[in-house]
Order: sequence, then C-alpha cells, then structure tokens
Amino acid sequence: MLLGCHVSMSGSAMLLGAAQEAVSYGANTLMIFTGAPQNTRRKPISQMKITAGHQFLKQHNINRIMGHAPYIINLGNTKSLEKYQFAINFLHAEIERCDALGIEAFSLHPGAHVGLGVDSALKAIAAGLDEVLAHTPKVLIALETMAGKGTEVGINFEQLAKIIDLTPHNDNLAITLDTCHLNDAGYDVKNNFDEVLNEFDRIIGLKRLAMIHLNDSQNIRGSHKDRHANIGFGTIGFTALNYICHHPQLVNIPKILETPYVTLQKNSKKAVAPYAAEINTLLTQKFNPNLMNQLSLL
Repeated sequence: MLLGCHVSMSGSAMLLGAAQEAVSYGANTLMIFTGAPQNTRRKPISQMKITAGHQFLKQHNINRIMGHAPYIINLGNTKSLEKYQFAINFLHAEIERCDALGIEAFSLHPGAHVGLGVDSALKAIAAGLDEVLAHTPKVLIALETMAGKGTEVGINFEQLAKIIDLTPHNDNLAITLDTCHLNDAGYDVKNNFDEVLNEFDRIIGLKRLAMIHLNDSQNIRGSHKDRHANIGFGTIGFTALNYICHHPQLVNIPKILETPYVTLQKNSKKAVAPYAAEINTLLTQKFNPNLMNQLSLL
C-alpha cells in the first residue's frame, strides 16, 4: 500500500527536507508543492536539493513523488487573456520543475468559470492544457475532482471527461480523486465507494487515476464547501476511508493525506502534523476516537 502525505519543500533544505519530513511520519510516498501554494514565485531548480533528496528517498525505499499546483492557477478564466496566458506559461514551467524533481503526477485544480459559464471554462481549460501537453512532458497532469464551491468546474466525472475529450494531446492527462471533494460534490463515498469507483471507471477509466487525496470532510454530502477533516473525525468516517485506503483495485495508487494540523490546547498559535498518527492508524486499521485530542495535548 502506498500511503503518504503532503509535506513542505520550503526553506533551504527543499526536496531533502520534504523527504526527511515524510519519512519521519512513516510515509512511503509524498506530495509537494514546488513553492508556496498561494503564489507563483519559485526558486531555481539548481537550489532545490534534488540529488540529496533523491539519495535520502532511495535509502528509505521511496520512489513515488507526487506534486500539486498552486491554488491560484485558473485555466477556466479567460476574462483576461494576459492572465490566462500567464497561467499556461507558468504551468509549462511548473511541469519542467516537476520533471527535474522526479515527480510522476502533478495534481491540478481544473479552474473556475468566474461567471463565464461551465462550457466556456471546460473549453478554456482543455485549450490551455493542450498547449502544455503538446510538448509531451513525462509528468502526468492529474485534474483533481472538486467540491463545487463558488464557480469551480471539475465537480463531476462528466465535466472531467469532457476536458479530457476536448484536449487533443491527452495521453498524459490523468485524474486525482479527493475523497473530501467527492463527498462535498455529492458522491456517496461513505456508503457506496465501490459504485463511485465503478462510475469513475465507466466515465473516465481507472487507467487515468494517478493518485487519491485521502481526506475526511467537515461537511455533509453534497454541501459543495470543501473543508477537510482528520481521518475518522468527519462525516465520511474511518470505516469508509480505511476501506478506500486498503481497496484491492487501488493497491498501486498513491494515497496522500491532506488533513488539518491539530491545534495545541496549551498554545492555540501552534499546531502539530497529524500524519504519523493517521498513517499508523490506517496501517494498523485501528481507529482511536481520542487521537486528535491526544495530539492537541502534546
């Protein structure tokens, strides 16, 4: 089973630091941003400690690295053609960084139509992606399933399939399934994940599944809000998420935790990562209902 988490590549240690953090949690895969998630400023590839990072990962038998695009990239917005072209150019450069870092799949929020309509956004996203994919990168661009807040698109399998169909160079176009987003979009992840997976296979195809973001949700099914919760402490629940984590059809698919840090009771300005505890819980399949409270007391 491939189970890891989202770790930081900030500071001077860059990929080496991210690798060390992931290993400290007991992860055997990981996901990184190439820089800050809320902006497009990026360090030169030469400063990313790539060789040292890969040496450390090899020592710990980790060879699957996932990536994530910054949240501010919106290929669905063509109100400003200058900003739209900037997003395409940035994505092209980001794929080059991912290739240098050894990232195999790069999760991308498809975008939002910002009032222009869903069909307009789907066509714009496909056209932008095609500009990048025409260069046949080694890295997969994995469109992420979205919760549907605001004017987001990619909120159902049909919309994602349409983007793929509208993209001529789509061989390296893949999908990220986010369990929180699926739940909030209306899919019955909690009670009938097999049917959700079968529907995905019918409409898009399991061969395009690159990774799973394994998150609980703070919201009821169909709320369209996108608020992640810790594993077993949300509306999806531990039983369903544990089932997904150990699903026989998903053995070779990296599962990435993006769950919230836990605020310390003694100091509300500090928080601790829950990943080591959550990874252990999923590996042992033993849920502790007091786990987050115990972490908050550290």
